[in-house]
Amino acid sequence: MAPKAFVAYSSRMAALASMVVEGTQRASAARKDVFFQPWEFNDIAGTPLISPIIEGIDESPFVVADVTFLNPNVVYEIGYAIGRKRRMFLVRHRSTVGDAQVAREAGIFDTLGYEEYENAEELAQRLLGYINPTPFLFSGTLDRQAPVYVVEPPTKGEVATLMTSRLKKARYKFRSFNPAEDVRLSAADAIRQVACSGGVLASLLDSGDAVAHVHNTRALFVVGLADGMEKPSLTLVPKDYVAPLDVRDAVKHYTHPEDIQNHIGAFSPEITDYLQQGEPPPLGPDTALQSLQIGDPTAENEMSTLWTYYLQTDEFHRALRGEVNLVVGRKGAGKTALFIQVRDHIRADKRNIVVDLRPEGYQLLKLKEDILHHLAAGAREHLVTAFWEYLLLLEVAHKLLDKDRNTYQHNHEIHDLYVSLESMYRTGQFEAEGDFSERLHVLSNRLAVEYRAKYPAVDGERNLDLQEVSELLYAHDLRALRSKIQEYLDRKSSVWILFDNLDKNWNVDGVDAVDTLVLRCLIDAGRKLERDMRKPSSMFRCIVFIRNDVYQQLMKRSSDYGKEMKALLDWTEPDLLREMLRLRLVSGLDKSARQKTFDQIWPALCVSHLAGGEDTSNYMIDRSLMRPRNLLKIFGHCRGFAVNLNHPKITEEDVQRGVKAYSQDIMTEVDRELVDVFPRARDFLYQFIDVPGDPSLAELKELVLRHGLEEVDVEKVIDFLLYYGVIGLREEAQDRYIYDVNYDMKMIQARVKRAGENARFVINQAFWPALGIRARTA
Repeated sequence: MAPKAFVAYSSRMAALASMVVEGTQRASAARKDVFFQPWEFNDIAGTPLISPIIEGIDESPFVVADVTFLNPNVVYEIGYAIGRKRRMFLVRHRSTVGDAQVAREAGIFDTLGYEEYENAEELAQRLLGYINPTPFLFSGTLDRQAPVYVVEPPTKGEVATLMTSRLKKARYKFRSFNPAEDVRLSAADAIRQVACSGGVLASLLDSGDAVAHVHNTRALFVVGLADGMEKPSLTLVPKDYVAPLDVRDAVKHYTHPEDIQNHIGAFSPEITDYLQQGEPPPLGPDTALQSLQIGDPTAENEMSTLWTYYLQTDEFHRALRGEVNLVVGRKGAGKTALFIQVRDHIRADKRNIVVDLRPEGYQLLKLKEDILHHLAAGAREHLVTAFWEYLLLLEVAHKLLDKDRNTYQHNHEIHDLYVSLESMYRTGQFEAEGDFSERLHVLSNRLAVEYRAKYPAVDGERNLDLQEVSELLYAHDLRALRSKIQEYLDRKSSVWILFDNLDKNWNVDGVDAVDTLVLRCLIDAGRKLERDMRKPSSMFRCIVFIRNDVYQQLMKRSSDYGKEMKALLDWTEPDLLREMLRLRLVSGLDKSARQKTFDQIWPALCVSHLAGGEDTSNYMIDRSLMRPRNLLKIFGHCRGFAVNLNHPKITEEDVQRGVKAYSQDIMTEVDRELVDVFPRARDFLYQFIDVPGDPSLAELKELVLRHGLEEVDVEKVIDFLLYYGVIGLREEAQDRYIYDVNYDMKMIQARVKRAGENARFVINQAFWPALGIRARTA
């Protein structure tokens, strides 16, 4: 009897479901080596339980799934099948829009690849062709340094913060998919992340909108992978949420924050038990490409391994020497990587104190909405600066107490100081538990509540004097706390406060004056602490890491910040990016490759040139917008397609497919970046669909106006497109992008102005595949 191949599909559109059934029946009648077994209407409540589905997948040589509609159960089953080492054959109806937009934003299915069909006969023909039964390969090596993989929701809130903070409290480091950092999840990355995990944590949203659909699609795919690989998983859902049938018995409901704490408390021993097992046997990859591990494009996910291949630039050494107050860079330029490396280098000396703070932007939302919008400018600035100074002092105290908790009882030099500082720090009005994000959230909420209680709403703006700010803000005797910390620091070598992520998840409606005030006051508070706490015998430094576009907004509203000592993480040299990639490649190969040049390593992993003669590494770098993260994404996509298709090295076809998947990533990501600083430009990039790749100034103006923007917006939009590298200026000698003029906007603006109405631009080829951009015909 021929083996049965499980077929998964949605019944949302009855005609399409019937077409799938008919097409598989025709294919089954024509093929003798396999029988296609459709699971009819498996997404309807009250029909088959999960066990027959699991059995059907387990018994299949490969699995067919229709992804025209991304039914939650089908998505879970695709992940489960891959986790069970079953080959996936995805199909999609060509003329039905279905969930195409959700698929584009989720990012999984185009990186897996799929075949299109128009009718039952064409579907049958697709199924009659050769279907490679070789499963997707994935490593079984556990990441014991950060064993948990988290699928974070698109909007940070109390639930998301509790999920990660409880993991930290359980002393589990984690890696995550963070939509604020990576707008799309590739299938290859999800498979790799789950394969090296000792547990997976996810949540489902019940809002029913497109954002929730995209998130739930990613979460269910990852949970399916985990269940297929028999990894511990925890899926959190709100009370009364009706979970998809395939996971209904496994999800955990929550009503209150303590429910989440309890669920993660019960989940933690499962992770521990899994990690106690012997290392899973390797799958025996045949090629260096299949076994290659080059880290993660997101620095947060490679904290334990980054040091092995980090490229130590001059900016890194300046920060390490304490010569800068600000580290400024575009998204993907390496700010967080530098943050991690500076932190780890400094704290390697046990005499140093490193206070590494990485909050989420939403935690200051109540402070901004409930207080700052109602204060006069002077009072607002005074309150926020005092808030930051107070919070940073508390965090220094927290770090001192945490660092010496296990040693102070046996150290007569600090014993009395420790007891005194601890007594002073743990006042009854202050919440000292949790991680920094929780403490920041609690402090800002307490301040907002006390402000509303003390100062009822009035018309106009309110002024607060120094005494009123002190009464409103402080739960400690600030002078005594500062004095005690200074005394304690006499026993330490240096104190470093590293502050990242303040601008992360800032409202997509744009960075406003209050946002830049919050940042400016943080910088001021850090400098004030440096002056007050520094002594001849020790160093006290505060470094803030911010996005380049946010820094530009800061400069516009307070020009004196251009005098700050800063490190600019702007990449202009292709060879430097190539060296960054080389260090990662050799770290994943055997020791004999460590001293090899890029040109010696690259041809063994990737076709060296494309059909037109272009070097493949140049081809990828040219589309990276000169950002390290983007180059790693491009290579990761290309490698993913090569491994999925069982190629010994990346072929030209793999490069083209990888760049196409990356193009969708970068278009979505840059659109969000544009919205951060120019809200009305939302979705503007879609105006470039099917346009020539070298638009004139008049054609760009037409696109801006067609989007519904005004004539006065034209120059602003063009400047933003130039600033982000979406377009460059076409000149006779060469096409000039922002990184070709050392990121000097005035330089490129002057050239545009000089060209006048004859200016012609060029759209970065990174965006061409996603937007269908074409070369201009004569």
